[in-house]
Amino acid sequence: MSINKKNAPIIARILIVDDEEPIRRAFKTALELEPYEIDEAYDGLDAIEKVKKKKYDVIFLDIKMPRMDGLAAIAPILELSPDSSIIMFSGNTDIKEAVESVKRGAFDYLLKPVDLNRMLITIRNALNRSNLITETKVLRRKSSLIKVQNIIGESVAINKVKEKIELAAPISAGVLILGPNGTGKELVARWIHEKSARREGPFVEVNCAAIPEGLIESTLFGHKKGSFTGAVQDQAGKFEQASGGTLFLDEIGDMSLDAQAAILKALEDKKVCRVGDSKEIQVDLRIVSATNKNLREEIKKGNFREDLLNRLEIIDIHVPALNDRTEDIGLLVDHFMKTVCEEYNIAPKTLTVDALIALQNMDWTGNIRQLRNVIIRLAVYCQRKLVITEDDIAEHILLREKEHKYTDIFNKFDTLEDVLRYMAAEFNKYKGQKV
Repeated sequence: MSINKKNAPIIARILIVDDEEPIRRAFKTALELEPYEIDEAYDGLDAIEKVKKKKYDVIFLDIKMPRMDGLAAIAPILELSPDSSIIMFSGNTDIKEAVESVKRGAFDYLLKPVDLNRMLITIRNALNRSNLITETKVLRRKSSLIKVQNIIGESVAINKVKEKIELAAPISAGVLILGPNGTGKELVARWIHEKSARREGPFVEVNCAAIPEGLIESTLFGHKKGSFTGAVQDQAGKFEQASGGTLFLDEIGDMSLDAQAAILKALEDKKVCRVGDSKEIQVDLRIVSATNKNLREEIKKGNFREDLLNRLEIIDIHVPALNDRTEDIGLLVDHFMKTVCEEYNIAPKTLTVDALIALQNMDWTGNIRQLRNVIIRLAVYCQRKLVITEDDIAEHILLREKEHKYTDIFNKFDTLEDVLRYMAAEFNKYKGQKV
């Protein structure tokens, strides 16, 4: 039953594509009785131009048209507007056309002359599909944001990081995130993705230091079944998986020169080729990378390619060490204590002022990761208490830190001479001198 459109809000935009004007007019006259906004196009090319300028919920496409027919127009239209529902219509009763159109992405297929009631039902079904897609995206988006932890802190140093994220995120250029281990470089990368135009796409992370040398190309670019021992099926690589979104290359400074060359070529060509295959695959992604190394120094040593760094470091973001933002420790402690107590089903706890000062005075060589581990230890050891004191910090944290400060180093070596040699090398490296 039709309603008075004048008093109803527009609930859908519909495009009618047919080379015969009488048919377009008949469709438009029938549909204008409903709360729809109707536009017309006379063939596939005209439809593509209109889709570039406006989003349509439903698109009716005739099969036979000059310049570009309906079947040929499906793919470019869906590339421009993937959420649009395409309904094909034709006077040809050949079932092959219907099957082919659905294979190419059409939602439904109607025969001319089109029954008005059937057409309205099909439109409603298409709109229900569109609404479901939208709701699913919203839910995924909310779920994604819930999973991405906030960047905690209000210090000058961390506010500079937040400001750079806001500036860098909308620009689809390479971002290099620098900073010591444990500072939260991955979190910065995730927020760059979440605040970018690619946020609906995938965020794919690669730990470059963890990939075995022989599997670099397979991991990044994928492989064909049988291309090497263990390749039991076709596998998309990280570049393919990240297409449409963001590829995060963590520990990029630990990647071999051969792998760097392969990444550089993929970035220049915007194409990848799976191991064991000759077919090139187009990829569209943004690279965000991270390292704890000075890549300019690595270039001088011959360990890193300057041309690759120039690709990756269009924008750089330095994430400060926790020792450089100790004023944020109170907020971080509150956050971690809350999440840890919830995770381990422990009663919530607070810290006295003296306890917090004791934590602020510690040497946080392990940065945020170390702080979280300390909070877990405190929550577990003090689970029968509601307030954690300076004495608790001294007993469960400071004493342990003192006892184990050099244990890991001592366990690596058998003699004092080896320990001293190692310490001398690390000291020279720290001072920037040649070993």
